[in-house]
Amino acid sequence: MTQVVFGFVPVLAVVLTGLFAGLFLSFSMAVMPGLARVEDRAMVESMQRINSAILNPVFALVFVGAPVAVLGSVALFFAAGAHASAVWTGVGLVALVSAVVVTFTVNVPRNNALDAAGSSSRAGEAAAVRAAFEPVWVRWNHVRTLMAVVGLVCCAAGLSLH
Repeated sequence: MTQVVFGFVPVLAVVLTGLFAGLFLSFSMAVMPGLARVEDRAMVESMQRINSAILNPVFALVFVGAPVAVLGSVALFFAAGAHASAVWTGVGLVALVSAVVVTFTVNVPRNNALDAAGSSSRAGEAAAVRAAFEPVWVRWNHVRTLMAVVGLVCCAAGLSLH
């Protein structure tokens, strides 16, 4: 049973971390560049709907599960004396936690402000709401994407060294 857990948890950590990084990367590569091409009201309304739709069990599993599985991997590697794997995976955990911190300190407050703006029926209102949201949200999404990708690379390196 120990071998099953030891084999499963680090692989799960890499898979969940890949999904975690991929989610943020998809926003950087496609969602936000696509929304940048639409008028202000459509962008605001689309992002409000995305913010609502993303709060689902699969997102929760990935967003919470990745750091938890990586933490479990660090503990397993350390307990098994696989110190190089534990260090690489630990660095991956720090990177993932950094992405979570950025999410809760920058992106979520911007999402909440966007949602609180409600429906912007006048063009000037929508433009102001967008201007307060988009540049900062996009910049910090790139940062959390980079941190998540670093986390993925480190977790994969830790797994490969074991």
